[in-house]
Amino acid sequence: MLKTIKTAILGQGRSGRGIHAKWLVKNLYDKFRIDAIIEPLEERRERAEKEFGCKTFEDYHHILDRKDLDLVINTTPSHLHFPITLDLINAGFNVICEKPLAGKVEETDKLIKASKKSGKLFTIFQQSRYAPYFIQVKNVIDSGVLGRIVQISIAFNSFARRWDWQCIQDYNGGSLLNTGPHPLDQALQLLETDEIPEVKCVMDRVNTSGDAEDYVKLILQVPGRPVIDLEISSCCAYPNFTYNVQGSNGGLQGSTTHIDWKYFKPEEAGSHELVRRPLTDADGNPVYCSEQLKWYSESWDVPENQKNLFETITTEYYRMIYRVLAEGAPLEITPEQVRRQIAVIEECHRQNPLSKLY
Repeated sequence: MLKTIKTAILGQGRSGRGIHAKWLVKNLYDKFRIDAIIEPLEERRERAEKEFGCKTFEDYHHILDRKDLDLVINTTPSHLHFPITLDLINAGFNVICEKPLAGKVEETDKLIKASKKSGKLFTIFQQSRYAPYFIQVKNVIDSGVLGRIVQISIAFNSFARRWDWQCIQDYNGGSLLNTGPHPLDQALQLLETDEIPEVKCVMDRVNTSGDAEDYVKLILQVPGRPVIDLEISSCCAYPNFTYNVQGSNGGLQGSTTHIDWKYFKPEEAGSHELVRRPLTDADGNPVYCSEQLKWYSESWDVPENQKNLFETITTEYYRMIYRVLAEGAPLEITPEQVRRQIAVIEECHRQNPLSKLY
């Protein structure tokens, strides 16, 4: 029988409790056991002891000398991800860090160097890699029916006003570091290259009470690859797609729950030769180029058992982690992959310096 992973979780906020602990206990209790919770707020420690039957501590330094923990998950506030993750790696733990991993490439490189020295697992909670809609989009693109992909538009948009700590620059807040790691990780996977793309970015501060951005328009380009148009906006009252893919033989558009795509088959459509003289009909009247293509249409709906997106992607992520730790499977989300993401984010901030208000 395979081992049960003895786990400690740092933090019991919306992520630590509502995502990590919740789904580990509900769906993966036979593979992961929560042994310790670290949380500075007393009421949250008391709640964790009742909910998970585990030990709790106020400060993570209380576990740094332990040798019996198989995994430590860092879900502390974003600006603490780098220093605490570095301490955990240097203490010899297998470590998962919540996104965003860091704000700068320099910090990411320090974590990668430390993890290589430790020889332990180090990865980032980029669970959106396992989103059913993303897998479906990638499957359609990879099938080739859309032809050569010219542009992939990704929109994580809504209309919302925000006033919590995650909209403060000093806390690594803002839409790009909060929401951005999800679509940006997907976008970099679709580019299918280790090359860091050329970045063009516009950011704005619109409906937030903080001093970080809540509007991001990002264009990513790599020669020979599709253009990525990524938008994260909190001032979009009419969000109408998550993905829109343009290809030489057709296109795709859809949300997280429903996707449509249509395409024609080049072998059925025939080819055209360029005509330099004006086009006319049989009566000699000027006409515009026109043809009747035979379109094929398909659609996808998220399966009933995958409609809870957070449950699905978190469970799949931790199944992957279990395979790595208990069965020796290769890690599917590497720090080097996430380093490219951090490089893009850092360049976006360089191009759009926002004044600090707090």
